Amino acid sequence: MVLLGTIVNGLCIILGTVIGSFLSRIPEKVKHTVMQGIGLSVSLLGIQMGLKSEQFLVVIVSLVVGAIIGEYIDLDQKLENLGQWLERKIGKRAKGEIAKGFVTATLIFVIGALAIIGSLDSGLRQDHRVLYTKSLIDGFTSIILTTTLGIGVMFSAIPVMLYQGSIALFANQIEQVVPTELMNSFIVEMTSTGGLMILAIGLNILNITKIRVANLLPSILVVALIVTILYFI
Repeated sequence: MVLLGTIVNGLCIILGTVIGSFLSRIPEKVKHTVMQGIGLSVSLLGIQMGLKSEQFLVVIVSLVVGAIIGEYIDLDQKLENLGQWLERKIGKRAKGEIAKGFVTATLIFVIGALAIIGSLDSGLRQDHRVLYTKSLIDGFTSIILTTTLGIGVMFSAIPVMLYQGSIALFANQIEQVVPTELMNSFIVEMTSTGGLMILAIGLNILNITKIRVANLLPSILVVALIVTILYFI
């Protein structure tokens, strides 16, 4: 089953959120310190990912162009509107800020090499081991995130499954169209670009900055475009 790894990944995120929601009933003082710990951990993850770039100019240009596109279409506000809609639907059962939990978890779970490599393995060879490993990591991470960011983390399972499922379903076509060297270069630069976005999330969690991270998301598409152009020049 091509989508088995992706489905397991989504279920682990949902299960982790459910477990985390029970653990969220901790004193505010403890929750605040836990949030700071999460912010530091997310920041470190972002730095590690950001340093993987082999062409840092690509990362800079992608973030600048992506930010312009993101601000023009205002993804951050659209995501906030979605979060408010979810809060109205969920009502008093919602714990924390839906949009914040959704954005934070989605970026952490989607951006990185495991999502792409694991999905390609699932699609090409029906080998789900990489996605199983990612599922365990994401499940544990969702527990920690939910204790402070609330049930919005659960909704990140939707874009994760859509993203990884699409790659798995079209894996054969991707392998035929995209040269291996180009794919490897894209993964590296995408990971680095995404890492800086995750660093921004960590800084936001620590209340050091108020970066509209969602408006930087188009940078991923810009990375793909620039890397492709450079490959064929």
